[in-house]
Amino acid sequence: MQIHAIADDVFMVSGIASNWTLVREGRDLTLIDAGYPKDLGAVIAAVEHIGNRVEDIRGALITHAHVDHVGALPQLQEIHRFPLHAHEHELPMLRGEAHEQATAADVLPQCWRPRTALWTLTLLRAGALSSIRLPQTQAVRTGTALDLPGAPVALACPGHTSGHTIYHLPRAGVVLTGDALITGHPVTSRVGPQLLPALTAHDPVGLYDTLGSIAQIDADTLVPGHGPVWRGRMRAAVAEARASAAPVFTRPRP
Repeated sequence: MQIHAIADDVFMVSGIASNWTLVREGRDLTLIDAGYPKDLGAVIAAVEHIGNRVEDIRGALITHAHVDHVGALPQLQEIHRFPLHAHEHELPMLRGEAHEQATAADVLPQCWRPRTALWTLTLLRAGALSSIRLPQTQAVRTGTALDLPGAPVALACPGHTSGHTIYHLPRAGVVLTGDALITGHPVTSRVGPQLLPALTAHDPVGLYDTLGSIAQIDADTLVPGHGPVWRGRMRAAVAEARASAAPVFTRPRP
């Protein structure tokens, strides 16, 4: 686990194979995403490292329903129950009624690549095959400041999943992009704004298109779901990601 102070009272935590964020206001915390199931201890340790307790969490915001972003939430809820929020289109996945995540059948044919094979072993050890159900999650309100520490603003950015959502912290000039726009991943040596491999996206073309929404955000710090923090204007981040995107992201839908 690594903790990075991004701005005043904004902390990105890098876990086994994904990032999550803590936003503090006074003694109260907003948790944004929560890593894999095996990241539970790291989530708790990160909260305590910045001088807080799990009981200070007033709510959690979910970028999307994939196991590497919600894995620790069921166990955290057993310690301290707090409201969970996600886009309404993610709720069927959180209830277990729908599935929009790459499966073993998608990943295994790529495991001849050493980076992909190592990443696959890592995520399996992290609890990637766990079945996560969070039926109590509420639909998040988009476009206006939420009544949570840090006053985050939820913005729908579908493509990676149908209800993928990013969170803007206007006071801090920070955008938490989840998997809509990342800056690094174990399957590639590239570092900098980029898209995840297309096999991980429910709608690759939609994911490419949603970058336009990110480019319009007034912020100078990008906190991704995978990879290091990136400093610069969102328009520049999007231009870099689009320049390196594989053709599958720009092909017309069948």
